[in-house]
Amino acid sequence: MERQLVPTDNELLTEIAVAYYQEGITQEEIAKKFGISRIKVGRLLKRAKEEGIVEITVRYHPVFSTRMEQQLMEQFGVKRALIALDYNDDDEQRRQIATLVCNYLTTVLKDNMVLAVGQGRNVAAVADHVGIVSEKQCKFICGIGGTHRPGDAINADHISRRLAKKFGGSSETLYAPAYVEDRALKKAFMQNGTIKETLDRARKADIALVGIGDMNENSYMVKLGWFTPQEIADASLHQGVIGDIAGYDFFNAHGQHVDTVMNDRVIGLSIDELRQIPCVIAIAAEKTKAMAILGALRTGAIDIICTSALNARTILNMVK
Repeated sequence: MERQLVPTDNELLTEIAVAYYQEGITQEEIAKKFGISRIKVGRLLKRAKEEGIVEITVRYHPVFSTRMEQQLMEQFGVKRALIALDYNDDDEQRRQIATLVCNYLTTVLKDNMVLAVGQGRNVAAVADHVGIVSEKQCKFICGIGGTHRPGDAINADHISRRLAKKFGGSSETLYAPAYVEDRALKKAFMQNGTIKETLDRARKADIALVGIGDMNENSYMVKLGWFTPQEIADASLHQGVIGDIAGYDFFNAHGQHVDTVMNDRVIGLSIDELRQIPCVIAIAAEKTKAMAILGALRTGAIDIICTSALNARTILNMVK
């Protein structure tokens, strides 16, 4: 006997669409799984396209996203997983995830809270979100120094200023370069009173907003000249590094810190320091970052993960 469906059963349409288009399950196998005829499966797949649940990728119904969020919470101990619909265009994907992050910040930010700000395109997208948010008397502090390119929109200081303007708060600059040539120079900078005081305030933040990077030889860090493509490749191939948090603190697939030649050359909050912040929001929109997100989640430093549905499903499949 066929399972009776109501026209508004979008959750079932989504499950069938995911099974067929992303998991490669045949229509016959889907029919057996759901107790319906193969012809009915074909009709439902057609309806999924007509209703916009299926485009080039599967558009997830909110109920389905909630289920994935629950699985990520149970698997990794995060407080929330903000999961956006899938988009092929990277810029649009970042905008969609930024919308979720802004909405979340609007609900949790309170007057006098301190938010430590990272760098990169995903964090910058939050500051550039065009939606209306509630104004809060918060302080935004740079969690990493400045880049070598003045006016760079994805520099932490520029992001912090835009977030402060957006939420009606204030911004504090970390008066230090993000990158220095060796560990001795970094140690000298860290002894400067102004730099130390700003980082001490960032360490005591209520919330941190950071990005997750993968080991890409064309990454932002390489383009800035911090690290060479060869250093990135060596860390990946010979030391098992799969990603970074905040742009420079490297880890392997188990979420363990990896000591590379690139360590101690960036002035900013470390993963250990992020662990002490009550709410660390980590963002990764790009579809190439699933493995990096998995490693980042295993560091134990992340409280809120913000990514696409495709990345969420890939991560859950990897840990099964």
